[in-house]
Amino acid sequence: MAVLAATAGSALSAPAAAEGETPPGRVDFPTHCLPPQEAGLPPADGPTTARITVDNPAPQVGDTVTVTYQVVRTPAANPAGGELPADVLTPTGRILLAGAQSGEVTVVGAKRNDPVGAGEPLPAVTMTGTFTVTAPGETTLAPGGYTLHTSHPLDLDTTCTAAEPAAAPVSARLTATALPTANLRSVFLAAASGRPGTKVKVTAAGFPPGAALTVAGRAGAAETADRVSATADELGTAAVELPVTDKATTAVIAYEGPAWSVSRGSGPAAYTVIDAAPPTAGTRKVTATVEPGGALGMTQAGEDITLGAVPYGDGGAAPGRIGTVTVTDARGGPAGWSVTGKVTDFTGPGGVRIPGASLSWTPTCVAAAGSPSTCTPGSAGVVGPEGALLASTANAPLVGGTFTIDATVTLRVPPYTPPGAYTAVLTLTLS
Repeated sequence: MAVLAATAGSALSAPAAAEGETPPGRVDFPTHCLPPQEAGLPPADGPTTARITVDNPAPQVGDTVTVTYQVVRTPAANPAGGELPADVLTPTGRILLAGAQSGEVTVVGAKRNDPVGAGEPLPAVTMTGTFTVTAPGETTLAPGGYTLHTSHPLDLDTTCTAAEPAAAPVSARLTATALPTANLRSVFLAAASGRPGTKVKVTAAGFPPGAALTVAGRAGAAETADRVSATADELGTAAVELPVTDKATTAVIAYEGPAWSVSRGSGPAAYTVIDAAPPTAGTRKVTATVEPGGALGMTQAGEDITLGAVPYGDGGAAPGRIGTVTVTDARGGPAGWSVTGKVTDFTGPGGVRIPGASLSWTPTCVAAAGSPSTCTPGSAGVVGPEGALLASTANAPLVGGTFTIDATVTLRVPPYTPPGAYTAVLTLTLS
């Protein structure tokens, strides 16, 4: 757990498309706009030109994705009856999700516009929002209805929806992948060695209740002739005696199904068969045992995290980094691991808050030389109170190693945020 601090004293726009080139994802759809009754204007029908973009088109389940909805052109007109001053237009809207994940995302824009003459079309607006990815696969994003609120001389709402029966076309897509799941299956031996024929007491744990198990000897990656069957109890454990008669056996494993696999089997527990036959004259048998069952742990360098300062008025990005996080995996089994992070809102003078969803990161992860596993950094994107993946390793026949993790972070500070120090708590969880 670390405390993040930023000091506040406009959002940057995306690169413009080349002249004459249509930006990717720009779509047109017929729109029916209802002006406020107070304006005395008829409904406005016509095309809306819109574009949706996402900050991460390939997230993992659990990631927070930031979406931007741009209304480039609207048939809605100024409802004020006279000139609309600058910075009195606030847009809100909906983005429609379909495919692997369905639902709606609410997006909101800043109160920012140039003056609009009487009867002229309302200007282009940009709205943003976030949502958490909950399912793997492809999700499509289409523009939904939007409302243009003007606050001069009265509070007036112009509401625009897709004209029936046509619906807005898909403007953006993302393809999500599932988070790696930890394999908690394991075996424990009452003794780590014995003579040929010894019945070794084995406890298998972490399996689904009622699962049919095989407990077997192993020599390297191959199984030996030593084998018994068992059934996991209501706690997912099974206690058996395995007669170890094959002198090639160097470990014991347990698994579900017809054969051992990374996802349904335990890691090996080392076992040594002590051959009772006397050695040939002039020779000596040398046996070394690598004991399994080490720990999975995490340490973090330093304590508090201080972000860069942002000038008052302009707002902008407060940069920083979380500092080195070290994960050590000495378990010797097939289970991977993951580190996730989540952050609270930033609280400043007088209780003013900057949402935790304003903090984003770009993770890095490096495996130390000799580590059996590789390390995969999480996707760049929003951290927020819902959390995001920092780094992970996948399940494999044998995992382990030492891994160095870090991430650059950026806090988006809104313009005219009151000066002062803003603090939040970043919590990292290893599982």
